[in-house]
Amino acid sequence: MTDHVARGDDFEKKAEKKLSGWGLFGSMYEDAAELYEKAANSYKLAKSWDQAGATYLKLASCHLKLDSKHEAATAFADAGHCYKKTNIKEAVSCLEQAVNAFLDNGRISMAARYEKEIAELYEQDQHFEQAMEYYEKAADLFQGEEVTTTANQCRQKVAQYAAQVEQYQKAVEIYEDIARQSLNNNLLKYGVKGHLLNAGLCQLCKGDIVAITNALERYQDLDPTFSGTREYKLLADIASAIDEEDLAKFTDCVKEFDSMTQLDAWKTTLLLRVKEKLKAKEMEEDDLT
Repeated sequence: MTDHVARGDDFEKKAEKKLSGWGLFGSMYEDAAELYEKAANSYKLAKSWDQAGATYLKLASCHLKLDSKHEAATAFADAGHCYKKTNIKEAVSCLEQAVNAFLDNGRISMAARYEKEIAELYEQDQHFEQAMEYYEKAADLFQGEEVTTTANQCRQKVAQYAAQVEQYQKAVEIYEDIARQSLNNNLLKYGVKGHLLNAGLCQLCKGDIVAITNALERYQDLDPTFSGTREYKLLADIASAIDEEDLAKFTDCVKEFDSMTQLDAWKTTLLLRVKEKLKAKEMEEDDLT
């Protein structure tokens, strides 16, 4: 490890010497770039991630001087990947620079890929609003390049986190739109009931019984097979329990669904929010009698 660091230091010193010496403008930066790349690789072998990241940034700077935008973007991305192991904030900064450089170079799909990677970093760090923002940026870029499947995966993440931060209407609109798109695709049709269930759960969290009733009618018009599914029955039964302010009925229909199709953590969180609102209503009624 120490040998790799020493080699990296040696290459980096040689690169800096090239930049501070005399020489033709182009060749000076080309020679320095080659040495910085060798230095960065040596630091990576030593697992000296901060040094590797900083060196890739110097390499990116050389490529920008040479107007080599693609190579600069790649160096920014490499810097980001090194910093991912030690410093999320620095990693995000480097990946954002990679995104901008790829956009300048017309490499939209690559820019989308790194927007998604930034979103994943924020997600891993549990900064959900930032994750949502970058998944949305990635989705827009992927959609522009007609990479619809990946765009929709990103949009589902946006909807998931929108619901978590109580932006229910935003989540509803995304899930309904993805359901609508999926109906026209034989491979994606099977997922429609799941998207409509997610949209319906977000509607329930809004606490508007008229809205959920109208939504269920809309979903039946959208997909006539939906009314025969367990997902539809769960939403309709919960809407009925809320209308009747019947907590026991709510609990029974959720248990029944969960015994057949296990609820994931996200759905469970939303259902607990609905349950708390229902419980609060019941207590209000008790106080009035």
